[in-house]
Amino acid sequence: MNAQTVVNSKPRKRLGLRLWPYLFSLPFVLLYLAFQFYPVIYSFFLSFHEWNGVSEKRFVGFTNYVTLFTKDPLFYKSIFNTVVIMLMSLPTLIFTGMLLAYLIFNMVKGRMLFQTANFLPYITTPVAIGFIFSFMFDWQTGIINALFVKMGLLQEGIYWLQDPWLSRIIIAIMIVWRNLGYFIAIYLAGMTAISQDVYEAAKVDGATAFHTFTRITLPLLRNISVFLIVTSIIGSLQLFDEPKLLYGGWTASQVGGPDNAALTIIWKFVNDSFMNVRFGYGATIAYALFMLIVVFSIVSYKLSMGKGDQE
Repeated sequence: MNAQTVVNSKPRKRLGLRLWPYLFSLPFVLLYLAFQFYPVIYSFFLSFHEWNGVSEKRFVGFTNYVTLFTKDPLFYKSIFNTVVIMLMSLPTLIFTGMLLAYLIFNMVKGRMLFQTANFLPYITTPVAIGFIFSFMFDWQTGIINALFVKMGLLQEGIYWLQDPWLSRIIIAIMIVWRNLGYFIAIYLAGMTAISQDVYEAAKVDGATAFHTFTRITLPLLRNISVFLIVTSIIGSLQLFDEPKLLYGGWTASQVGGPDNAALTIIWKFVNDSFMNVRFGYGATIAYALFMLIVVFSIVSYKLSMGKGDQE
């Protein structure tokens, strides 16, 4: 092998080394384009058409968007329900999750037991959760009514699942019960990352547990709180499992609960797209939800972060 051959082989080796990362990532890129990017673009195209999945697509322009925003009161009712349930559950999750994480973090014995017990509902299937709460709040056989009547707080059972506001509260309780363990785990991870020297210095200075929590722990967990708030808002706007399984688990024909009080945006999207078979209108709802998620995420991020962090 002469010197010229060696010189020519070096650029080929460098080119091969540069190509390998792209070749390894090519399967993921192709799958992403086929199953993620293309459906997003196609659904946007579909939102300008009327289509039932059988007949030919009929171009209607912005008619679906005009109908959704001006002639569909259930769309605004679904937004209201989703936001109300989110405002009931999210602050409870943030404050309760942080407080319980702080208490568990300072426990000497039984820490792993409490962590596991609180995290178990998070890995429970939504179907099981729907059945559990349906049984608990049933008018005739529910344990909640039986307990309240036995304690003398009620003379007779309450129709929990047939009252609009009570149904929203029950869904919020379901969300808190299911996701509290996740919030505790994230906050515990954040507290573990805080240097213990800070707490020891505060203890030497005579700081109480309350001052340590409010002056040290809370500020240092701000970024984690912002992360949980933003991701929880995105997840809350896509709420579907809890209300659907709470009501649809018993009667599949009952959509939205009493007075459509449990109708969320995703439930309306599923109902209009697959029950009423209006795929174009369903795609319009999906893009309206996308715009709502963007707006809520930006606003929540701006409100959660401090001025210095925003700059």
